[in-house]
Amino acid sequence: MNKDKKTTCLEELRMRILTLDIAPGSDLDEAGLCEAYGISRTPMREVFQRLHGEGYLRLEQNRGPKVESMDLSVMRTFFQTVPVIYANISRLAAETRRSDEIATLKDIQHSFRQATQSDEPGKAALLNHAFHLQIGEMAHNPYLMPSLKRMLIDHTRLSQIFYRPASDEEQERVAKACDQHDELIVAIERREPALAVDVTLEHWALSRDRLERFVSPDPLPVDVMSMKDRKNAL
Repeated sequence: MNKDKKTTCLEELRMRILTLDIAPGSDLDEAGLCEAYGISRTPMREVFQRLHGEGYLRLEQNRGPKVESMDLSVMRTFFQTVPVIYANISRLAAETRRSDEIATLKDIQHSFRQATQSDEPGKAALLNHAFHLQIGEMAHNPYLMPSLKRMLIDHTRLSQIFYRPASDEEQERVAKACDQHDELIVAIERREPALAVDVTLEHWALSRDRLERFVSPDPLPVDVMSMKDRKNAL
């Protein structure tokens, strides 16, 4: 059965935001999107409301929709919050998961490993999103899930750089992250919450420094200004 145009628009805008096809902080052109997806303003605004509720967009009175930013204050909160949310989600998943949920997690991990080995960074980031979202579902906690879903939006956007390794060392990190997913599956399957927390925190530490580059500018080259010129610079 074919999806209706509004559903297609909703799903594609989610993906475009997660993959940075639409940059953080961007204003959305309502008229242009209506024309592109062949829908009127009313269903388009319903899409915007849905994306706002999920944490993808910001809606303000008398202003058009804007993609949620990833400015310094947002990222500061993100890096403070991530290990707390992930650790508790993993612990609860190990304690409360159902047997029939393990197979889904393993299937996602299989696809994720293939994506990392096939040099498909965008796909790998989305599958990493799906992997951690599935663990969230296995935690069966209605209070933590909204926080996890919001956090995963920014984590997935940041992950676009992590899954584009620029050196052998960075490639090894990606491979290690993939192995840690397997370790986390084992901990959850064996109902070992302490181990699940340990693996989760190691997993986050592995990628944290690399993710921080997304919001940290590269340093200026040392020789950007000669010493003579620098002496008189304000």
